[in-house]
Amino acid sequence: MKKKILFCATVDYHFKAFHYPYMEWLQAQGWEVHVAAGGEMALKFTDVQCPIPIQRSPFSMQNVHAYRQLKQLIATHKYDIICCHTPLGGALARLAARKWRQHGTKVIYTAHGFHFCKDASFMNWLLYYPIEKYLALHTDHLITINTEDFQLAKGHRFRAREIVHVHGVGVDTIRFQPVDERVKQDWKQSFGYKPDDFLLFNASEFNQNKNQRFLLYALAQLQQELPGLPNIKLLLAGEGPLLEACQRLAVELGIHHMVDFLGFRNDISDMLPGCDVAVASSYREGLPVHLMEAQACGLPVVATDNRGHRELVVQGKNGWLIKRNDVADFVVKLKKLATEPNRRKQMGIYARQRIQTGYSLNRVMQQRLPIYQTYMQQTSEQKEVSLWAAH
Repeated sequence: MKKKILFCATVDYHFKAFHYPYMEWLQAQGWEVHVAAGGEMALKFTDVQCPIPIQRSPFSMQNVHAYRQLKQLIATHKYDIICCHTPLGGALARLAARKWRQHGTKVIYTAHGFHFCKDASFMNWLLYYPIEKYLALHTDHLITINTEDFQLAKGHRFRAREIVHVHGVGVDTIRFQPVDERVKQDWKQSFGYKPDDFLLFNASEFNQNKNQRFLLYALAQLQQELPGLPNIKLLLAGEGPLLEACQRLAVELGIHHMVDFLGFRNDISDMLPGCDVAVASSYREGLPVHLMEAQACGLPVVATDNRGHRELVVQGKNGWLIKRNDVADFVVKLKKLATEPNRRKQMGIYARQRIQTGYSLNRVMQQRLPIYQTYMQQTSEQKEVSLWAAH
């Protein structure tokens, strides 16, 4: 009988975006891969897909039904390993798996950025900290993806059996790689831009945390301070509840002609090499994949200072970190990159090297796969003995 592993998250596209290499590897090892998440996306490397309406809000009553469905799913399949991701998906899966951990099921939780951290509000600490600390009791392996979360879990004595720091999910540095200046210019023309356009890129959901309004205000100020610069364009990929509000703000600021709202894109790897700088303005991040992908393509970064950005940006080397809401300093740094192509090139080289040595897919798989292998070595017979003894 094949061994079974369950991946659980709030939404199914999380797995397409971040976990296909690991799911493919598990299938190659002879494991049966199941997925439980909201949505109806057809996923690759998946043997059984279970749509479960997990909601992002911890107060949604639908999560009560989702919890019951997860309990039934786990009881039916008696998984050998359960891999939990995202705050609500990870919480519900760990709650639902408590009984089966007593019978040998192993639970791995990846914290993609605790909602409580140095930059978080008191309410986030009040709500999420006690929940995560309790759920750590029901976790065999807690994987953190940035230094601050690792130190927090260790320092606050989270009682997971193992707590480790892994550098995210990894970036495919072959798929995401730089191009020379001539190819970059050709790319710009093929996408409808001018060869000397200065392109700023951001990919993220339009929500309160991602704070794209900050980027729009910065662009408006940059336009005023560099009127002689060739066309500046801000490319914003993504969808979300605040998309229309940001579109209206761009019109109000008189920069709508400088902003391209790209919507959801599945060709980011094609777009990034043709851009010049990656920008990010979020209040809170775990370890943002879009910035790692941008750096793999040789783009320097200008980003607001938060936990996840601090992990990726070495001040003055591959970009700059800016204090929250400091539009003026953000603009100063963008002006440097716009007017100093040699600096931009050198920062891009360092950015690429940093991703290759620390955050590439191969490097991160070397960190993650031994965690899976630790639990994969257990046999189904061991679990059957445990179940028999329990009865």
